[in-house]
Amino acid sequence: MSVEAWTTLFVLLSFILYLYIGWRSRVRDSQGFFVADRGVPAIANGAATAADWMSAASFISMAGLISFLGYDGSIYLMGWTGGYVLLALLLAPYLRKFGKYTVPDFVGDRYYSNVARLVAVVAAIFVSLTYVAGQMRGVGIVFSRFLQVPVETGVIIGMVIVGFFAVLGGMKGITWTQVAQYGVLIVAYLIPAVAISTFLTGNPIPQLAFGFSDIVDKLDGVQVDLGFAAYTQPFANKSMLDVLFIAIALMVGTAGLPHVIVRFYTVPSPRDARFSAGWALLFIAILYTTAPAVAAFARYNLIESLHDRPVAEVQQLDWAQKWENTGLLEFKDTNNDGRYQLTPDEATNEIVINADIVVLSTPEVAKLAPWAIALVATGGLAAALSTASGLLLVISSSVAHDVYYRLINPQASESKRVMVGRVMVGFAIVIAGYFGVNPPGFVAQVVAFAFGLAAASFFPAIVLGIFDARTNREGAISGMLVGLVFTTIYIIGVKFYGMEPWFSGISAEGIGTVGMVLNFIVTWVVSRLTPPPPEAIRQMVENLRLPGDAPPALVDVGEEELD
Repeated sequence: MSVEAWTTLFVLLSFILYLYIGWRSRVRDSQGFFVADRGVPAIANGAATAADWMSAASFISMAGLISFLGYDGSIYLMGWTGGYVLLALLLAPYLRKFGKYTVPDFVGDRYYSNVARLVAVVAAIFVSLTYVAGQMRGVGIVFSRFLQVPVETGVIIGMVIVGFFAVLGGMKGITWTQVAQYGVLIVAYLIPAVAISTFLTGNPIPQLAFGFSDIVDKLDGVQVDLGFAAYTQPFANKSMLDVLFIAIALMVGTAGLPHVIVRFYTVPSPRDARFSAGWALLFIAILYTTAPAVAAFARYNLIESLHDRPVAEVQQLDWAQKWENTGLLEFKDTNNDGRYQLTPDEATNEIVINADIVVLSTPEVAKLAPWAIALVATGGLAAALSTASGLLLVISSSVAHDVYYRLINPQASESKRVMVGRVMVGFAIVIAGYFGVNPPGFVAQVVAFAFGLAAASFFPAIVLGIFDARTNREGAISGMLVGLVFTTIYIIGVKFYGMEPWFSGISAEGIGTVGMVLNFIVTWVVSRLTPPPPEAIRQMVENLRLPGDAPPALVDVGEEELD
């Protein structure tokens, strides 16, 4: 069977599984739709959290970024894994103990303010739409290459599938679908990684082959010979300050991502939240310790396969021609010498490789069996769809629960709340599909922007909301607005309007750290210059950190205290 036939088979089987789980998990009440009845076991929630968090950026793009950036690409490993630890240890148990449905729910009640709730809703939608654009783009890329359909068609197929189990089952359907998707994506990532590790080094364990073989030394030598910086040379592509700021933005952005935080609302207790965090970290580590090896192996193999090859030979490579058809791999014999050369100079470089194809093309370049190549495509889809579904539910719950139910119609019935949630999922899918077809960057870049926005908006409000009883609504609102507006303007200006990175050369991916610091400063200062929170709110915050699983008493601060 051909690669396309195997891919079609695996994709159909996996989609049938996802649709079956979505159908079996359909719900009718709001608690099932928004927090899966708070009945997900810790280990299952760990797997679902890992799938939700390891998006198309982790599966498709992260190894590609590391492959292109070398040492500097390690910021994505350190930032995303470090951020998850920060979330699991510092925030998740307290947020679960608070007992709400969403992050805006926490912000609105903690800061006794409907305005704060609305600001949090806007931030959640902004972050989620930015993030989901990367996922839909990943879906389009996989379908475009492996089923030979236009990217637009691939995005539409992904929209239909994820919409089905998100609309029917809400968080319950999404959770159990994500458990299945984790199994698919981790198997799909590991099998080719083991195969290419064995092919290049003779060692079937990628982590050991990466550290104890000579492959990295060979790659250093090849890169230097071609005029690139050595693969292991630090700060060759980014300044040390930018590397630091991007890593911090990714860390605190992870700890502020609403679609990851909401996963800890689905377990029975704060104790289960801690255990599920541990399970998720284990499940995540399996892929994240493999990615650096895959990045180095793929870089070496691509250079060896394409550089200085005759044009006629490259044109005979089936995988190269199919990737060229997607527009993500380009060849141009600019000097007319009949050979393709890879160089660091854009003017003379004749091989243009998009970072998003590195992982997906690696099995083909290594000449693995067609079924292994198809398995990687299926895993990439699982990673993209699992995260997309979680993000869509955040958008849905932000509008249906935090705006419609909490602000517009508090008497809404269970069925009406769920109906509004489902309508909002459909609306969000359409917007996500548009950005999947017209993305503002490649997958991991788009996702990095979302982390920056989450860092600049949610993280300070959540941390201070838990650990500083003196922080009030005026401070939280001011801080979130300043952080979100500053970061958004900087990112849009740099990425779309040609603005120079004027803040010490910090890139758009790293500016979220500055936005976060501004948020902290503004929140703290404004809170000290304005009246303190009501005593009942301060006592609730103190009780939140006491041992035990019982939620703190939620207080009615009175109409005169609400804005």
